[in-house]
Amino acid sequence: MFKSCVCALALVFFAMSAQPVLSQEPTKKEIKAEKVLHPRIAKAINELKDAIEYMQKAPHDFGGHKAEAIAASEEAIKQLKLALAYRAEKDTK
Repeated sequence: MFKSCVCALALVFFAMSAQPVLSQEPTKKEIKAEKVLHPRIAKAINELKDAIEYMQKAPHDFGGHKAEAIAASEEAIKQLKLALAYRAEKDTK
């Protein structure tokens, strides 16, 4: 029992350490600068936002894929913003 608890705790700590951690939250100005340096990422974020809005307003459910497509698009935006924040944090050091 003790051994399995120790293993479980070790896995939790390993998973937590695998997550990228920003030492300091980048400012909006730094994020904006990263959008200029990475215009394709900025454009992708805007296109995904537009697609989400379009799907939300659509009267149909895209063959049952609407909700999952919206959720995946929102997650993609989140990841792209994290990528920009990571670069902003690295570029300001």
